[in-house]
Amino acid sequence: MEPKRDYYEVLGVDRDADARTIKRAFLKKARKLHPDVNQEAGAEEQFKEVNEAYSVLSDERKRANYDRYGDAEGPGGFGGDYVDMSDIFGGGFSDIFDSFFGGGRASGGAQQRTRGRDMGISLRITLEEAAAGCKKTISYDRLAPCDDCNGTGVAEGGRETTCTRCNGTGRVVEVQRTIFGQMQSQSTCPACGGVGKVVDKPCETCDGQGRAPDRETVELEIPAGIHSGQTVRVAGKGEAGIRGDRSGDLVARVDIAAHERYERQGDDLFCQIEIDAFEAMLGTTVTIDGIMEGETVDIVVPAGCQYGQQVRAEGKGMPRMGTSVRGSVIALVDVRVPDDLSDAERAAISKLKREREVRKRG
Repeated sequence: MEPKRDYYEVLGVDRDADARTIKRAFLKKARKLHPDVNQEAGAEEQFKEVNEAYSVLSDERKRANYDRYGDAEGPGGFGGDYVDMSDIFGGGFSDIFDSFFGGGRASGGAQQRTRGRDMGISLRITLEEAAAGCKKTISYDRLAPCDDCNGTGVAEGGRETTCTRCNGTGRVVEVQRTIFGQMQSQSTCPACGGVGKVVDKPCETCDGQGRAPDRETVELEIPAGIHSGQTVRVAGKGEAGIRGDRSGDLVARVDIAAHERYERQGDDLFCQIEIDAFEAMLGTTVTIDGIMEGETVDIVVPAGCQYGQQVRAEGKGMPRMGTSVRGSVIALVDVRVPDDLSDAERAAISKLKREREVRKRG
């Protein structure tokens, strides 16, 4: 198998290049190699190679591991609270570039959408993390405000003006003569692409959009008590708007993994405990690990407990989001009949059985 080329060599930058230099080099090469603009043999493979190189060198953790170990994942992977979601939208920068080349252009008579769209991710956490709340550092790809023009789309010395062709509406009206008379139709203004504004000197980095593909890292605050299916929203971290218009939000949908002991129902946690018949008859206390770190839960089983009976430990379940109130731990009791009795124990039980029969007869 042929070894991969050095990522710095792929992008044509020095090993000490800063983040902006790496980003510029990536955008320059990606524009030339993207399948939408380059149909030459091998261009698509080169684009994937450039994409892969940038996905590593644009991420501080991956780049540090790559520089030290020659592998973006390092000797033991990332783990912990770092989550790489660079491919959540299908093809990483490839799909982001599809939107970039499309530029949000409108079709037909509609005005171009300049506001950025929301971006959604699905984040899996453990039940313990849901109980205590946690922070997750998320790395993902998006169209972000262009660094070189501060999101304006205008290069140094340039300016943005109202389109004279459509007078800022983004649409033009055409009148055609037909056998039925004059017919009017609206279409996207070809001069401004539906934006209603034109730039006399567009930024070379972003082609005048004010946004460009980039690697984003954000920290998500997951509140204690969150349920599966609920979302956490980070304002302004979705797709950037065109030429400084409002960015969309990043919306993280939380998925809580199944737990080996507990099953959650609302704010209560259900589990199963096993006791023997003597403990069921006389009562006992079973201590189990709680859902919070270092916490133990005492399940007080009353005398005469029956198989399948539920025993509740209040205030030891999941927290109710936004409050200090917690649900309960509810234990379903499984009564096991001992199968390892000694002869002496069997004799004692037989004697007790006879005494109970006599007492019942009265």
